[in-house]
Amino acid sequence: MHTTRNTVLEAWMKEHGHSSNSLADAVNTTLGCLTGRTGGLDGSSVRDWKAGRVKWPKSATRKALEEITGLPATALGFEPRGTSSTSAPPQEGTDTMKRRTLVGGIAAAATAAAAPGTATPRRIGMSDVDRLKKRFADIIASDHRHGGQLSLERQAAALADKALNLQNAGTATQRVRGNLYAAAAAFRSSAMWAAIDGRRYGDAKAHMREAQALAEMSGDQAIKFRIWSHTGTMYRHMGRPADALAANDVARNLHITRRDPMFASLGLARQTAIQGLAQDRTGTHRAFDQAQDAMFRADPGAFRPVWMLAFYDQAELDSLALSANLSLGDYQTAEFHAHRCLSELRPHMVRSRAIATTRLAHAQLAQGEVDAATATAMRVPADAATQHARVSRMLQEFGAALRATAPGSPTVQTWTEHVAAWRITA
Repeated sequence: MHTTRNTVLEAWMKEHGHSSNSLADAVNTTLGCLTGRTGGLDGSSVRDWKAGRVKWPKSATRKALEEITGLPATALGFEPRGTSSTSAPPQEGTDTMKRRTLVGGIAAAATAAAAPGTATPRRIGMSDVDRLKKRFADIIASDHRHGGQLSLERQAAALADKALNLQNAGTATQRVRGNLYAAAAAFRSSAMWAAIDGRRYGDAKAHMREAQALAEMSGDQAIKFRIWSHTGTMYRHMGRPADALAANDVARNLHITRRDPMFASLGLARQTAIQGLAQDRTGTHRAFDQAQDAMFRADPGAFRPVWMLAFYDQAELDSLALSANLSLGDYQTAEFHAHRCLSELRPHMVRSRAIATTRLAHAQLAQGEVDAATATAMRVPADAATQHARVSRMLQEFGAALRATAPGSPTVQTWTEHVAAWRITA
């Protein structure tokens, strides 16, 4: 049977930096948000769409795609089965109107549920909070696989709104309401982090302001720490160490850092990276030693939020020390921390592995190890190299440094060919 490629979908994916695998993951996560059950698509499913072998995905999948892209399925190049009015999807204007009507209907229903004099207002409980926490865990997992994707930022922001909408959907205890605000702040902080990781700093600041307000209403110390710590990281990536230190100090001065040395360790680890950027060699080494000591003192069995359990460990501490020593120009020490980080990274830390590998290549090249550095850089997966903003930029800087170090060499030619292959396979 003759099939026509869906060039419209291909063009959208290219414009928004999606590979087949990353779009499949985004759809799966959005399906989880919409239906409560994460989807089972993979890269081959998306390749079937692009090749035209599947012209009209299932209704839930189409809805997830529309949530991610903001476009109706027909505007993404999909063709409905048959041509009758009952099977054809609405045009873009009608689709937008229906979405607005649906949102308005939900809001009206929520208001009616909470209004006095109605039959029985809905009772919002911890089971609703627990469902949100499960979706938050999915967001965290997706972030560690890919990081920085606009689709992830939008999903997290939409879930923050969902948590807030529950505040008006019925009655709840003060404890439940506090947990809903904390959930909304957590989702908004993940949207903020995705924007930071994707170098969309203007969007990150907007998410930051809303996240900070929600965290204050929740009274949750852990999420306050996360937001202010992310703020310090944002300013560090923007090259503003004074602002980064000020924001990170807010996180470090929260009383949760005195209750749990692991929070103190994370605050000091991020201070290590900031001090490196500020060219404070003594402060960098002091902060790292204190972070390591606090980690040793922390109770490994203590209860901690999922976002911290998912990423902060010895590997992350070494990753931040790697960043700090690169900034200081101490390339031998940076290489030491890179190897230790890579040896200890957990399997799900895909994005972190790509970043550490790229930084290791920079440390090796700065020490004159041209061939070893190039071999290291070539180990970065194609999707991270082409679709993750931070990794892409660091690899571009690596290529420029390589050409300056060994102009016209066979190694430069090898690197150039490898970069071209990345672009083809991504």
